[in-house]
Amino acid sequence: MTLHFIDWVIILLTLAICFLPALFFGKRAGKSTSEFFASGRSVPWWLAGLSMVATTFSSDTPNLVTDIVRRQGVAGNWCWWAFALTGMATVFFYARLWRRSGVMTDLEFYEIRYSGKAASCVRGFRSVYLGFFFNCMIMATVNLAACKIAGILFGLPRWETLLICGVLNVVFAAHSGLWGVLVIDMIQFFVKMTAVVAAAYFAVKHVGGMHELITKVSEKTGPDGVRYLNILPDFTNNWDLAMAVFIMPIAVQWWAVWYPGAEPGGGSYIAQRMLASKSEKDSLGAVLFFNVAHYVLRPWPWILVALCSLLVYPELSDIQKAFPNLDPKLLGHDIAYPAMLKFLPVGFIGLMVGGLIAANSSTILTHLNWGASYLVHDFYRRFIVTNASEKHYVWVGRLATVGLFASAAVLTFALDTAKDAFDIILQVGAGTGLLYLLRWFWWRINAWCEVVAMVSSFLVSVVLLVLKLYGTVFSAHTALLTTIAITTVCWVAAAYLAPQTDEETLIAFYKRVRPFGPGWKHIRLKAGVSESEAEATGENIPMSLLGWVAGCTVIWSGLFATGNYFYGRNGVALMLALVFAMSSAILVWVVNRLWTARPNQKLESKLVEDVAPPV
Repeated sequence: MTLHFIDWVIILLTLAICFLPALFFGKRAGKSTSEFFASGRSVPWWLAGLSMVATTFSSDTPNLVTDIVRRQGVAGNWCWWAFALTGMATVFFYARLWRRSGVMTDLEFYEIRYSGKAASCVRGFRSVYLGFFFNCMIMATVNLAACKIAGILFGLPRWETLLICGVLNVVFAAHSGLWGVLVIDMIQFFVKMTAVVAAAYFAVKHVGGMHELITKVSEKTGPDGVRYLNILPDFTNNWDLAMAVFIMPIAVQWWAVWYPGAEPGGGSYIAQRMLASKSEKDSLGAVLFFNVAHYVLRPWPWILVALCSLLVYPELSDIQKAFPNLDPKLLGHDIAYPAMLKFLPVGFIGLMVGGLIAANSSTILTHLNWGASYLVHDFYRRFIVTNASEKHYVWVGRLATVGLFASAAVLTFALDTAKDAFDIILQVGAGTGLLYLLRWFWWRINAWCEVVAMVSSFLVSVVLLVLKLYGTVFSAHTALLTTIAITTVCWVAAAYLAPQTDEETLIAFYKRVRPFGPGWKHIRLKAGVSESEAEATGENIPMSLLGWVAGCTVIWSGLFATGNYFYGRNGVALMLALVFAMSSAILVWVVNRLWTARPNQKLESKLVEDVAPPV
């Protein structure tokens, strides 16, 4: 692809607009780890929400969606659309609890919720496991997408792409901390949305317009008779696919699997944004905005490009012919998205390149800061050097940032497609999700439950992998259900058989976080808080359930109203739009009630009295 002068100008302007403002936050970020990793806990809801959306809008996301559509049709996206259930549960059950905890990272949670050496071990282990190994896997998938895009557009080898991206991202992540990441994310979100909408417009135009696209794609069938345009899978003629892409995600996967950005109960960089929010209200608003924007605003521009690619490049060999210099190791269905960018006119090519760089950076910057926060605050500061100055820890955080990207860059060479990495992450995290949901609402869950869940999930995954290598074939949903069942039995047994969390820790946690529901009744009575006093917070399970259902209805009705409009099904689109309007009204009512609820002042002072600060 040839870049003209105007394209280079637009690219440079895009990068300047995105990155230069972050330079002004270097001095502030260097003051303390609270500023570097949590922005001084003063982030408004709209900035935190935009940052969450931008972070999950990485350079590999359009590639992943394209891979899914080309192999499983539009309905295949239920493997991540189902996580809307997780996201909305975080809004109404967990966002305010996270903010009340007062911790800097979600791993610090372990030592205010649990007690004993097991709590410290879980925090230390997960800081390295998630902050380094798991985090590097995520960044490697993003880097892989960047390599594929650069290979298609400019013929760059992997090492050159990684070097360019590494220098840009590491410098800004190490210099500006979370404040810089948030500001970069905010600007990049609008750049990226403009770019992908333009890509969809010109892709549809190239194939003859929307009507021509829908007509031709509706006549095509994919592997196993997949109908590409179906929003729901074919339950009659392709039960295995329906089980894999819809039934398992909607019935089991959303609550049972841990996945970054859609963790049951919130976690990783989503928790980081909630903890950086300036109030409980901002924490709730940020996660709500993120989920609506994540599922309603973004998918269809990617999907339309993927559908167009089915007409332009029906087979992978067509992509290879169109780009003969492409490294064969990079060839896969996910590369069809960057291959479609060749139809962008002059000027828009520059905007798209700038947008793709922004997409890569917004995700990598977040993961570098998030991973460094784990390694420094939850491992180095907690277990290695415990009494150094704030500036010392900030500098260690900057060094960790460099090391994380270097490690992720090496791992990039071991991956082939974004979908492969997505499946690996889901399998390793299977079975732990229910624990992360219930630990806020059931006092009996202890640190050993976390240890047992992680170990059993990993061991079952390894055993299944070994059996597969020796010829024993399992379907994806069988492997997932097996892992979930064994892991759940193991950690529930640990809740009753393993050493319990000491009562003082549980009482202090209850006073600080004020979890609602019957699971803390035993501890609430020990804390001397009556049922009426506990209900004075304005939160309860029925209200949260109503908000959860309304929120999911808003997301899916808005998403599918848009899709049916593009398909030309105006009657269905109108009906879904009405559902969207009604569910939105209910959602606003619930959110306003939660936002305006104020704890009884007597209860508030009673709960916060004598509660120790987070570790």
